[in-house]
Order: sequence, then C-alpha cells, then structure tokens
Amino acid sequence: MDIAVVTGSAGLVGSAAVRLLSRNGFQVAGIDNDMRAFFFGPEASTAWKRRELESTIPGYTHHAVDVRDRDALDRVFSTYGRDVRCVVHTAGQPSHDWAAQEPETDFDVNARATLLLLEQTRRHCPQAAFVFTSTSKVYGDAPNELPLVEQETRWEIDPTHRFSDHGIDETMPVDQTKHSLLGASKLAADVMVQEYGRYFGMNTVCFRPGCITGSDHAGTHLHGFLSYLVKCAVTGAEYPIVGYKGKQVRDNIHADDLACMFLRFIRRPRPGEVYNAGGGRRIHCSVREAIDLTEQVVGRRMRTRYVEQNRNGDHIWYVSDMRRFEGHYPGWQHGYDLERMLVEISEAQRCRALP
Repeated sequence: MDIAVVTGSAGLVGSAAVRLLSRNGFQVAGIDNDMRAFFFGPEASTAWKRRELESTIPGYTHHAVDVRDRDALDRVFSTYGRDVRCVVHTAGQPSHDWAAQEPETDFDVNARATLLLLEQTRRHCPQAAFVFTSTSKVYGDAPNELPLVEQETRWEIDPTHRFSDHGIDETMPVDQTKHSLLGASKLAADVMVQEYGRYFGMNTVCFRPGCITGSDHAGTHLHGFLSYLVKCAVTGAEYPIVGYKGKQVRDNIHADDLACMFLRFIRRPRPGEVYNAGGGRRIHCSVREAIDLTEQVVGRRMRTRYVEQNRNGDHIWYVSDMRRFEGHYPGWQHGYDLERMLVEISEAQRCRALP
C-alpha cells in the first residue's frame, strides 16, 4: 500500500491534498492537532474538517500530533516506514501579525518543524517525494520595489517591465528586503527543503503560493483574504481594508488546483525544485475589485472601514508567473476562476450560518 503523510491535514490545503491523494490510490495518514484554533480562536478551528475526513475518506488515519514533537513524529513515521511514498507538508503558522506576537512559536512551527519532518523522511522513507507549502512571503517586500502605477481600482506594474506579461518569477531576490517574521520563518524552511534536495538528493519541492482559497477555508481577520471577505459579506460583519487604498493586488489559487500541482510533482519528482504557485495573470484582483465582485455574488453591499496603516512587509502587487511549473508539467491548468471561487465560498458560508 502506498502511504501519503499529510501534515495540516484538516486545514484548507491539507484536506484538499487528502481528498486528491485518496482518490488516486494513496492511503492517507493525516497529522493535525488543530493549532489553527490556538492561532486564531475557536471560529478558526478545523475540528469539523477532521471529523469529515475521518467519516468520508476510506482508510484515512488521523494522528493528533504537534509537528514540533520529534518523538511523536518518529512514532508516526516508524509505523509506515518505506511504504510512505510522499510527505505533503502543509502545516504552518500563516499570519504576519500573529508571528510578530510570538516569534519563537512561529519559527518553531514553520522552520524547526519542517526540519524535523525532513529528517523523519530521510531516515524512514528517503525515496518519498517531500512537498513543502512555502509562500510568496519568502520574497519579502521586494515586489514593492517594482515600478508600480496607480490605477482607479488597483496598483499595476509598469507595462514595460519584464514581469508585466506573466507576473513574478522565481528569480525575484530574497535578500535586502523586509520579510516580516512570518516570511523569515518560511524562508528558513524553504531553503532547508531545497538543501535536502540538493545535498541529500531527496525528492523535495517548495511551492510558493500567493493567496490560497476555497470553500473549506476557516478565514479570519488575520489570515484568509477571500474567505474572510466573503464571510463578512454573508454575515454582515464589517470588513477592514488595510492600507494601500485597498488597491493592493493578489493572485488567488484554489486549494484543489494547488493540490493537483502537488500530485503532478509526486508522480514525477525533480529534486530541490522551487515553483511559484498562484492564479497568475488569469486569476488576480485588488481588494477593491474583490469587494465589488463579492457584492455581486452575495447580492448586497458590504460594510467596510479603511485602516490607513498597511501591514508590515505586505505586498502592494503580487502576481505569480506560473510558466516554470507549466513547462515542467504540461497539461496542468487552473480549474477555478475568481467568480467560481467566490460563489463556492459564499455557498459554504451560508450553509455554516444555518442553525
């Protein structure tokens, strides 16, 4: 039996990976102790998703293990040994603001835990593909140094710049830039994952998403752009627009599309690779544009307030260039556009709001 170990298995990306891997013949061992509730409060808990996976995914086994616990991880990996064909590491602390509140915890969860998982993989199943969910934040605020032009509803890159047609590629520098503490901890993990691929020849990969979304996202004010935006629209709660006049641009990728990228790599790994992973030029929007489209989807005006001070190290404009991955894995393509994402999220939010 081919085993897939998925960390953060009850989270947005982890649960998408669990479903896809199970459909493709893997028996999935999930690792998740609901740290999201610790980070963001009870409303962000993923306990409901764990229950759903246990009841609907054949052969799914859940391990309520903290990814910082070396001994507990060793027990999990010892159980499956060389039957493990892939390790999909999606667990992490994802918020700029939260990282600044507890830097040590953030670094332990994002960086040290990744090292522990790499070592468990090297010891117990060295031929397995190791997929790490990194972040575009590893580039720090270097994208803010690009030549940007203010337009009516968004910031946009100067059309003469080499990133204009396709977005930011993997040559964007990571030095001499403010990363935020989150970006720094994820970069430390990112580089370590690359090194295990290059130094030990392991089948490692770093995916660097911009904004990830989907109906399973437990979005909060501190993390989960589109999910939290739609939640506010559905419930009537006030949505805070933070900095940059609400014209900051993000590309968006659905968790299912990202999981499909993972599977492509698992089937044909390339050691030590790095890929930007987002909506690219096809699926991107500013906060203002997202609010306008969400109001159309939900069918009512949103309550918003503007916060002048932008988040420390936040991007003004970020669109992923997807050509490197598409060149290595031809045939992969996005299954979701922006409107489909918003419709799906709004329907899920309405269902959760029902008594």
